Parts: sequence; C-alpha cells; structure tokens
Amino acid sequence: MGIFWEFVKNPKRTGAVATSSRHLARTICAEIGVESASVVVEYGPGTGVFTEEILRVKKPEADFFAIERSPTLAADFRRRFPDVRLFEDSATNVASMLTETGCGSIDSIVCGLPWALFDEELQDNLLSATLDSLAPGGRFATFAYLQGLLLPAGKRFKEKLAQSFSKVEKSPTVWRNLPPAFVYRCTK
Repeated sequence: MGIFWEFVKNPKRTGAVATSSRHLARTICAEIGVESASVVVEYGPGTGVFTEEILRVKKPEADFFAIERSPTLAADFRRRFPDVRLFEDSATNVASMLTETGCGSIDSIVCGLPWALFDEELQDNLLSATLDSLAPGGRFATFAYLQGLLLPAGKRFKEKLAQSFSKVEKSPTVWRNLPPAFVYRCTK
C-alpha cells in the first residue's frame, strides 16, 4: 500500500507523505556507531529505506531488529525483508523486545518516528524507553523535517533531547529529501 496511503489513513501516526531518500538514510546511519554496534534497533522502519542502509553498514554478527506499529507497513516490511526480525508493536515496549531477543542493551538506535506529531506524553514515554534501553554511551539518531522546527511539538522535542542526552548534534540539512530534513545524533 505504501507510505502515502498510510499518511492519508492516519496522518497523526504516519508523518511522511513520501519515502525518505537514500541521502537521508546515509545521514541518519552516519556517525552513530551502526558499523561497530553489537545491537542495533530501528524504530518505525516504514518502507525500509533506513533498513537498507543499516543492513549495508552493520557488522554481519550484530543483532538487529525493527519495530513497526502500522500493520500495513509491517506486512510490506516483512515481504521486503523476510530475514529481519520485526516486532509489530510500539517502541515504548522496546525493553520487552530486548528481553525476548536476549539482547542486554542497545548500542545504536535509528529512528524514523514522526516526533513532531506526538503529544508530550508519548514523546516522554518513547524517550524514557529509549534511554532505559540504550547502553552507556549508546547512540540514538532521529530526523526531523525543517518545517517541524516551527511546530510547538517539534520545538518541545528538541528541548527534550537536550535535557535527556549528554550530547546532541544536528546534521547539516539533507536537501535531497522530500521535504528537506536533518538528523539529531544523540549520545547517552
């Protein structure tokens, strides 16, 4: 069905009208240790553009799983990546998935969730679950669209990242994405 129709059906859960570009995928996976991580998790893989990049750069022996809440996108993902473990659930439950997979903690999280669309409670719950699951020094990367910086939820999220992580960096704008975006790279 695709990302556009998921957006049409539920714009408060699917924050994109188009698939992220491979340029954004490279940027989100850069400089967060995916290539050296023992455990990598992807939140909200959608159509799998970031997944392709994770699979390209991660160590062959690294544990990797993805979490997708949308049943339609999860079904598409399973067809495209039958060998990648996918949990059809909320990322707020990542701790139980770590237990189920036997992974202790996460070294790198690549996140495609639409943070600017989430209310404050959901942002807090997702960040709390993320911080609880990351290893000391673990890295978390998520992206935002340029226009999201103007939204109250986008501004709030930026502040929450600064309060939650010991280090937060912002990538240069990825202009070869629709719409243009940038990546937050955070260190626990």
